[in-house]
Amino acid sequence: MKNFIFSYPTKVYFGKGSAEKALTAELKNCRSIMLAYGGGSIKKNGIYDDITALLEDKKIIEFSGIMPNPTYKKVLEGAELARENNVDFILAVGGGSVIDCCKIIAVQAKTDEDVWDMEFERKKMPVSMLKMGAVVTASGTGAEMNNGAVITNEDKKIKAGMLGAYAEFAVLDPYYTLSVPFKQVISGAFDTLSHCMETYFGTPRESFISDEINEAVMRNTIKNIRALIEEPDDIEVRGELMWASAMAENGILKLGKTTDFQAHQIEHQLGAYTNCNHGQGLAVIHPVLYRRIYKYAPGKFARFARTVWGVEGKGKTDSETALRGINCLTEFIEEIGLPKSFREMGIEDKSCFEAVANSCNITAGCCKRLTADEIYEILEECY
Repeated sequence: MKNFIFSYPTKVYFGKGSAEKALTAELKNCRSIMLAYGGGSIKKNGIYDDITALLEDKKIIEFSGIMPNPTYKKVLEGAELARENNVDFILAVGGGSVIDCCKIIAVQAKTDEDVWDMEFERKKMPVSMLKMGAVVTASGTGAEMNNGAVITNEDKKIKAGMLGAYAEFAVLDPYYTLSVPFKQVISGAFDTLSHCMETYFGTPRESFISDEINEAVMRNTIKNIRALIEEPDDIEVRGELMWASAMAENGILKLGKTTDFQAHQIEHQLGAYTNCNHGQGLAVIHPVLYRRIYKYAPGKFARFARTVWGVEGKGKTDSETALRGINCLTEFIEEIGLPKSFREMGIEDKSCFEAVANSCNITAGCCKRLTADEIYEILEECY
């Protein structure tokens, strides 16, 4: 285990009715609140009315239309609105895209500098930012649990991680997920499993307490995805998946590790060119990537097969056991109805693959340092 310092800033309000407890306690001294959300589904499902009723004594500045893959232009739009209205708190109501967008708005609203240029060109990290909180309506990304945000710069054709504000508090009410399209619920839950795997296969590859907790979270996620398919309205199951999502990204599983996240980097950059669904893209990429790299960490992949998928490894080499575990992952993806190729996702044009491969970030924690040519081959195989 590597050395680490752990500090956790986000207060979590979990369970039915937690929005009332959170907003009453956390926003009592706020006057001007930016209410940020996506395409308007929260107005149809009643969440908007719930939230605005709790904010009736506040000045509300609405910022809507945050897209599934939030753009930097949308960040700039939100930051300008926040400055014009002297906003003192941002309340993000939605899934990971809404929360990510607000994390960077919180930074951009407090500086005259261009935040993209500041972070990527001058390697300068933000200091001052607006306070924000999150009411999660679609779980899976765990975005409410950290200060990382994935933003697409359309002009530069880059979809990348940025650093912004931590949520002061997060509301995790599983009832709020009932109105999310079911395919998106499953896609989001797979994103949780992906976050766990991307952390698990980082370095060091010897297993310790963080990895053992991770194995439990992965087993729990797999079990509850299956349970939710059987009973889509089961609130207990939705609550389990919501907390698993939070556990995957609150830093606990990452303590002492350099994470992998190479599959995420490939999907992110593909998303910069195709605007593809995040969870579906990961479902396509993970098995293809793992079949190419498992021989560089056979012991870790074999442990994953045994402890997460229940593969019997007696009499088998680590490589044989590892490959069976990857096959179990592939079969699970098919079982839960996620796509197995980019074409199933509706990506017909592969002319961008070379540009995606050449611009993809290469991560430090992956057991095989990929080249642009290898990433191109992975994209072709995924097609």
